[in-house]
Amino acid sequence: MTDAPIFDPQAWGLSDEQANLCTQARELAAEKFAPRATEYDRNASFPTENYQDLAASGLLGICIPKESGGHGADLKTYMLTAAEIGRYCGATALTFNMHVSSCLWTGDLLDQLDLDDHLRDQHHKMRALHYGRILNDGKIYAQPFSEGGAAAAGFAAFGTTALKVDGGWKITGKKIFASLSGHADYYGVLCSALQTADEKSSRRNTMYIAVHADAKGVSVVGEWDPMGMRGTVSRTLIFDDVFVPDEAQLMPQGVYPKAASRWPHMFMTLTPAYMGIAQAAYDFTVSYLRGEIPGMPPVKRRMYPTKQLAVAQMRLILEQTKALWFQAISEASPDPSQDVLMRAWAAQHTVMENANAISQLAIRTCGGQSMLKSLPLERLYRDSRCGSLMLPWTAELCMDMLGKAALYNKGETDDDA
Repeated sequence: MTDAPIFDPQAWGLSDEQANLCTQARELAAEKFAPRATEYDRNASFPTENYQDLAASGLLGICIPKESGGHGADLKTYMLTAAEIGRYCGATALTFNMHVSSCLWTGDLLDQLDLDDHLRDQHHKMRALHYGRILNDGKIYAQPFSEGGAAAAGFAAFGTTALKVDGGWKITGKKIFASLSGHADYYGVLCSALQTADEKSSRRNTMYIAVHADAKGVSVVGEWDPMGMRGTVSRTLIFDDVFVPDEAQLMPQGVYPKAASRWPHMFMTLTPAYMGIAQAAYDFTVSYLRGEIPGMPPVKRRMYPTKQLAVAQMRLILEQTKALWFQAISEASPDPSQDVLMRAWAAQHTVMENANAISQLAIRTCGGQSMLKSLPLERLYRDSRCGSLMLPWTAELCMDMLGKAALYNKGETDDDA
């Protein structure tokens, strides 16, 4: 039996395009990704076969503009679609985000900003190279972000640098927790562009450029044996004086800092994987209590009041999470008001924390069998615990930003009269 959509198209007012993409992703993930998820998790191996299926389905180009040959999905449409993937394999959904962001950021998000004609033309020529690789050759892009400091949170310049040389740039630096490391074809690196070796890095000169995985000086180091999201294979990337040509830029110089400040919802794209996990944990619990888990005896446990109350609590948390998240992604736009931005932070925190809360309740409600690796609940729990830790909007940072925004108007300090 096909699972019902997380967001019923009629009840939530989805467009035909949104509903169709969600259905395509849900059917693909249920049929192909779910049976493989245990193996990827157990071996901490990358979901290569899933990406072959994503390429064959055309979903690798979900956020490539229609005029360039893709589906042209906006942020909301992508988020709804990716949540369906997250129900069946959280690691695939999370790494899929790293790939799709290279298309979403350079596609719909940037197309909504008021670039001058010359800059827009330059950008469209740049992105055509990358879009062609994805659509024609099935190439996978990653988006290594974190460096272990404050840069990923937007509080400091990136320590990875790009020094200008004839015909291109020399990239030097390190990215940690770099999902798809060793498995992506290109790494969309955020770095500080320097015209001279003694120039000081700043957030204003952040550059977004694609580095070929096989370029001289690129290496993947370290082991990968984490608690959850094991299939993301987020090892450390080293860039040692790597030459990258000018045309490899994903955005013209100077554009990324403006896009990041004007489109803060771009940093919510980690949440769909966890929205899907929350739904999956609830779905499993209901099926388990109804005695409908494939391969298990059809023993019903739904008649016990304690089980009924636990499921009711899970449903309350799930509905609250879905409602807030749906509202936040529905109102996403450039230059959001303070109220809208605060709702985005609240939605980010809510999804990341509540996915784990629902998974905890699922384990308690389903009992001892839920700890078996032959069932998905213990994986869902481990995967769900990782969301609150992810930059740039960790749970702690969301709380910090919410508190300050509620108590201080823009530019206001305690020194004001």
